[in-house]
Amino acid sequence: MIGGNQTKERRAMANELLQMIDIISREKGIERSNIIAYIEEAIITAARKQYVGRDMVARFNEEIGEVELFENKKVVEKVENKDVEISLEEAREFDPEVMEGDELEFKIPVGNLGRVGAQAVKQLLSQRVRDAEREKIYNDYKNRKDELITGEVRRLEHGDLIVDIGKTEAILPKKEQIPKEVFRPGDKIRAYIVDVLRISRGPQVILSRIHPGFLRKLFEIEVPEIAEGVVHINAVAREPGVRAKIAVSSTDTDVDPIGACVGMKGARVQNIVQELRGEKIDIIPYHPESAKFVCNAIAPAQVLKVFMNEDEKRMDIVVPDDQLSLAIGRKGQNVRLAVQLTGWKLDVMSEEKFNEYRKEIVKAFSNIEGINDVIAELLFTEGCRKYADIAEFTPKELSELSSGLITQKAAKPIIARAKELAEQESLAKETAENK
Repeated sequence: MIGGNQTKERRAMANELLQMIDIISREKGIERSNIIAYIEEAIITAARKQYVGRDMVARFNEEIGEVELFENKKVVEKVENKDVEISLEEAREFDPEVMEGDELEFKIPVGNLGRVGAQAVKQLLSQRVRDAEREKIYNDYKNRKDELITGEVRRLEHGDLIVDIGKTEAILPKKEQIPKEVFRPGDKIRAYIVDVLRISRGPQVILSRIHPGFLRKLFEIEVPEIAEGVVHINAVAREPGVRAKIAVSSTDTDVDPIGACVGMKGARVQNIVQELRGEKIDIIPYHPESAKFVCNAIAPAQVLKVFMNEDEKRMDIVVPDDQLSLAIGRKGQNVRLAVQLTGWKLDVMSEEKFNEYRKEIVKAFSNIEGINDVIAELLFTEGCRKYADIAEFTPKELSELSSGLITQKAAKPIIARAKELAEQESLAKETAENK
């Protein structure tokens, strides 16, 4: 009767272990084979602490639902280390056909590990499961960078929002929140995944609501033509919570990209404005030609002239005198967004100021012997704004730019003099900065 009770108890424990493996696998999303490997590792680690120096192995027996523990011993003529060796004479008591050099495996009851050993197994198994769960969460989210995600605010920690996103908690740092927006525990929130980090406590998903990608993803959700690939968002610039600019284009001449983004009676863009707490959004047409793109980006101001410096990726933008403040925007906001959107350095000036500026530059260039007002004007139109710009020309380039007004021979002393003046300017600037 006692033996029958022990058998029932062992079966119950085996069933309990199998159920535990299945539950952990299902709830934590960890492969069943991995959980079994963790159990075997935990058993063998605990056993090696109790049976020091022995060659041991643990194997999960699926049929009986138990982890079996074995020690290996090598068959030798003369035993020198009884922990890992067995004599040939003794070995043949277990296997008459065994030969010297063979290895025998002996089962050790797992129950011999005792309470301390069992506790060690439990702790190590828990640690391995936690590690596997963290790794799975990291792998799940690392490939979701640059995606939009919806979660629920759990709590506030030093200004940072902790957000439940399902399998884990993400963090929306204070610096990544739209200024003046307020969320409370229980509020639903949408954000953009900017990064997924490995830290000691597990994977950390970093969210943002100020990233340009957040605005881009909101448009992808609201505008079916973007999801279908008909309308493209070519560039995005933001001053979060205040104003944004996006540049759009269409692959279909019958589809107006701006109209598609605005929606019927402005419904689509208004949904996004509400999500961004009233952030105003300028939707402009993208153009592959940089100058035309910049003109669109500086809207609503009208552009009269554009002077490009390709090497420095800089443009001088000339606008009507009465539109200078419109072009620059409140506290420089419009031009800053245009710079972000286009990637060009922009110097916006009124027509009156530009004419004065042009006269100053032309006069300065005309001071170099061999350069008259006509050539100085050509240099200015080409984008030259300082002596160093002239110094970078080769004699051939300068001659061609002047339409032959300067020969290659005459160009050499002009370039040399420009270098001297450029060095003087640089030295003067350096001296002024050090004062």
